Amino acid sequence: MAYKILILGASYGSLLGTKLAMAGHEVDLVCRPATASLINKNGTEVRIQLRGEDTHRAIRSVDLPGRVGAVTPEQATPAAYDLVALAMQEPQYGAPGVRPLMADIAQSGRPCLSIMNMPPLPFLRRISGIDHAMLEDAYSAPRVWDGFEPGLMSLCSPDPQAFRPPEEEANILHVGLPTNFKAAAFADDGHNRMLRQMEDDIAAVTLDGKDVPVKLKVFDSLFVPLAKWSMLLTGNYRCITPGDARAIREAVHSDLKKSRAIYSHVDAIARKLGADPADQVPFEKYANAAEGLLKPSSAARAVYDGATQIERVDKIVQKLGEAVGMPFADIDEIVAVVDARLAQNVTEPA
Repeated sequence: MAYKILILGASYGSLLGTKLAMAGHEVDLVCRPATASLINKNGTEVRIQLRGEDTHRAIRSVDLPGRVGAVTPEQATPAAYDLVALAMQEPQYGAPGVRPLMADIAQSGRPCLSIMNMPPLPFLRRISGIDHAMLEDAYSAPRVWDGFEPGLMSLCSPDPQAFRPPEEEANILHVGLPTNFKAAAFADDGHNRMLRQMEDDIAAVTLDGKDVPVKLKVFDSLFVPLAKWSMLLTGNYRCITPGDARAIREAVHSDLKKSRAIYSHVDAIARKLGADPADQVPFEKYANAAEGLLKPSSAARAVYDGATQIERVDKIVQKLGEAVGMPFADIDEIVAVVDARLAQNVTEPA
């Protein structure tokens, strides 16, 4: 059957939306009025490189068996959908135009799949042994999450790397690293059957008889998405420096010994919380993937564009490490550098 999915965020969210529409499902992307008008007029375009091909394929939503449309936050009716996906940056959920929609989503009782790097607070409440109040100051608007039922919130590790080409229209997304979305299961078996059906539908899609990368993978473990934390602390946040931004590749490979130490320590914090080593990604695999990541992370781009708030997974990991008796000087350094750059943007706006 075809499901209806509401996705908050039309940039990164268009990747998941395109994969679902390729599998025959109906998607509405929540975005600003100008972007919504553009998408409803021209559709979306996601560029993905298939295995064995030298160039990217342009996958246009108007050519797909499913549907991709767009609505503004005021136009969205969460109760009309089977699933809600959260694909914006964490600070955006507290924005005046989005906050009422978040309250509507919580009240609707619909299952929510986050593809943020930042884990929503309701998801972390599903992990025992965490002092959730201690983590709240890592969030720009923690009260946004108060109405959400933890069992209805899951986290999907956003491993695929993608960006909007700055010279292109806002309905175009370029996928630089076509890896998989890895989702933890919901608390309810019925919601998991729906999620696994989407997983199977996406896996069955081909283009000209060829497999299409970027799959949805569903896992019983709550800790599989937390494997992304090691990658974020080792690469993404270290693109932010006291000087200029640097590419993820440089952040990881300029000092592999230090990168390995950070990666291993964050993995160890996750295991202390309950993760199994099988939930995690070996450092060598990540370091090899990072060789192809030739641009600064989205967090770094936001900081150097003048943002005063970004997702702070670095702070969450720092606080959790301290809470389980595993503080780490290199993590403290990362947090201090990001804090300083954000404070500079407050005092010296672009």
